[in-house]
Amino acid sequence: MPKGSTRFAQNDVSRRTFLSSTAAAGVLATLAPSLLTASAARAAVADGEVFSASHWGAFTATVQDGQWTKITPWEKDPHPSHQLEGVLDSVYSPTRIKYPMVRRAYLENGPGSSNETRGQDDFVRVSWDQALELVVKELKRVEETYGPTGTYAGSYGWKSPGKLHNCQNLLRRMMNIKGNFVNSAGDYSTGASQVIMPHVMGTLEVYEQQTTWPVVAEHTELFVIWGADPMVTNQIGWIIPDHGAYPGMQAFKDTGKPVICIDPVRTESCDFFDAEWIAPKPQTDVAMMLGIAHTLYEEKLHDADFLDEYTFGFDKFLPYLTGESDGVPKTAEWAAEICSVPADKIKELARLFASKRTMLSSGWSLQRQHHGEQRHWMLVTLACMLGQIGLPGGGFGLSYHYSSGGSPGASGPVLSGITDGGKAVDGAAWLTESGAATIPLARVVDMLEGPGSDFNFNGKTQKYPDVKMVYWVGGNPFAHHQDRNRMVKAWQKLETVVVHDFQWTATARFADIVLPATTSYERNDIEQYGDYSLKAIIGMKKIVDPLFEARSDFDIFTDISARLGNERAFTEGKTELDWIKGFYEGAEKQASAKNTEMPDFDAFWDKGYVEFPVTEEGRNYVRYADFREDPLLEPLGTPSGLIEIYSNNIEKMGYDDCPPHPTWMEPVERLDGPNAKFPLHVTTSHPRGRLHSQLNGTVLRKTYTVADREPCLINTEDAAARGIADGDIVRIFNDRGQLLAGATVTDAIRPGVIRVCEGGWYDPVEPGTDGSLDAYGDVNNVTVDIGTSSLAQANCGHTAIADVEKFTGEVPAVKVFSTPANA
Repeated sequence: MPKGSTRFAQNDVSRRTFLSSTAAAGVLATLAPSLLTASAARAAVADGEVFSASHWGAFTATVQDGQWTKITPWEKDPHPSHQLEGVLDSVYSPTRIKYPMVRRAYLENGPGSSNETRGQDDFVRVSWDQALELVVKELKRVEETYGPTGTYAGSYGWKSPGKLHNCQNLLRRMMNIKGNFVNSAGDYSTGASQVIMPHVMGTLEVYEQQTTWPVVAEHTELFVIWGADPMVTNQIGWIIPDHGAYPGMQAFKDTGKPVICIDPVRTESCDFFDAEWIAPKPQTDVAMMLGIAHTLYEEKLHDADFLDEYTFGFDKFLPYLTGESDGVPKTAEWAAEICSVPADKIKELARLFASKRTMLSSGWSLQRQHHGEQRHWMLVTLACMLGQIGLPGGGFGLSYHYSSGGSPGASGPVLSGITDGGKAVDGAAWLTESGAATIPLARVVDMLEGPGSDFNFNGKTQKYPDVKMVYWVGGNPFAHHQDRNRMVKAWQKLETVVVHDFQWTATARFADIVLPATTSYERNDIEQYGDYSLKAIIGMKKIVDPLFEARSDFDIFTDISARLGNERAFTEGKTELDWIKGFYEGAEKQASAKNTEMPDFDAFWDKGYVEFPVTEEGRNYVRYADFREDPLLEPLGTPSGLIEIYSNNIEKMGYDDCPPHPTWMEPVERLDGPNAKFPLHVTTSHPRGRLHSQLNGTVLRKTYTVADREPCLINTEDAAARGIADGDIVRIFNDRGQLLAGATVTDAIRPGVIRVCEGGWYDPVEPGTDGSLDAYGDVNNVTVDIGTSSLAQANCGHTAIADVEKFTGEVPAVKVFSTPANA
């Protein structure tokens, strides 16, 4: 097996292995007898096999005496993820939320009581009736007291796959039917790009199909991976992953053609492809790209004809590139001073890119930085100068690392799903007084800190609403939001926080009312297989009955809607299986219109899936081929119909932090930058052994932790200078916060950079204390919480400088992976 492979080498994860682990023994001791009683253990299939699926792939579950005992990847999966082991374990995790729970001070004294101790108080078990009455009473009180913008229900997160049990849609459906609420726009993954790319390309770009891997293998002569690690991140999918990127990457590797990885870390993908590794200083990619672009122009390697026919505004960008407008030519030498990649190497890259059919594939990490909008805009500009956009195997791609972008498409229909019942209020008269009905997602803390203050977003100026209640499902903001200590302070201003989850995440611990939700494996649903290929429809069958008192979000919101007098509007009189059958039959009608046959629902449900063949069109898809063939008949969705290197619309917005063409701007802080108060950059890659924070509370943690904490990659030179040895516990710190981690000393990271993967569960030693030491390794204790710019207001999760030292104090215990007191 090649180094860096994430193949699931052990096809069967035995329940016996789980039971023999120390963690599991603790689970059974903690949960017995409730977990193992006959009533709690009664499953959908008492004994046998159940076919189902997850964010990590499709699988067969083996059930014995009502207990899920083994998980076996689907034999049609070309590259099963080892993370499936954590899928099974998540059901029986010691972090399961067993019952409805209410924070003691809140229960005894009402909303707004002892907010400053939220996250520290113990919880009290209550009945479902009592918990739901509290929720309904509070929804009514907040709206009556504070108006329609009193409640924020902008839940965000990876939730669960499935067309019915989409908890965020269900929350918004309930809220829309009830009345008004504050919603969110964008996401933490691509917040900057999904705002800038419509101005540049006329489409979101980041979530769209790429030129397919078979085309890349045949036509691409040089594959560039810029700020991504597709061997790691393609394990997962927003729906059910088909893992089609892995055979695609293997096919390209087999050609022997070159791959270049541009990243401060030598990634698994770099190892897999045996690629050339170039490691610029973090956050300096725009400068490096400008140096390449300047070389292309000065050496007349750019495609002037493509720029003339397919782009708008290169003539307005050119004075900046040459230095005519600001007196600073963006030469390779200028770029080298900023990014630390030698000027000769930058020039070599320009010549190499121009001499070959080059695919510039970029990760989303580039745009999760201060001024992140500029990164992908400049990457597109570089691709325009090469003139290969729309040619087989050339151009750029922003999703080769996500959900197997580039996996060839099939002929299958598209499943519908439950809707949110409308949309959050907007355009109403009260907005000018009460604030915006929708805020940029990553600005939730700004909203809580500054109700009534102005904010810019994509050309509009609005006011932050005065939110008093947060209702959160299907996400873990205490993992994915930046500057944790600032967030904790803002969270304490809320009067009420309601959370649904199945595990005691930090977000649940900082709630007032906690409702135990089922896992995906304790309910029925339906989903598509392959985010881009749509190669199959899979029935996500219930494997075991809900543990303890867990209920599905659909049932919870049905009950809340009933108490609000809206049950019929919420359910439309349909049961869980009615909804699932309706989604399937809608897909049947689509298939029939295309002369594609599908079995009836009962036959489908019995088998568990229906497959669709990959088409020749899907196999040979080339992104922007139609636009290249005829830009007049196939214009882009931009004002000019062309690729906009210069945007008149952005110019009209007048933002000083987002100019109308790609521009190098100093971030608020960077390694060796003018505002650098600390000597190291902290990069925050996606983890190999979990999906953001999902599965952190499972046995998978044993496969990657160092000294029972998140690993911290540190260069050999930086470690030696600080007396740090491999396996030491280290403290990472700056002015915003501090965390512990386990040192992994390596030369696979550039000097001056350390890496702690995002998604580690927040575990403060002294909850509620400003700057409290985090015992486990939540890297967002040290990251910057500002908007990328006034345009997108996205997150800056990769903007962080700090220092690290060997930890010599009394080592605090990690507590976040067990249940809180009395829970």
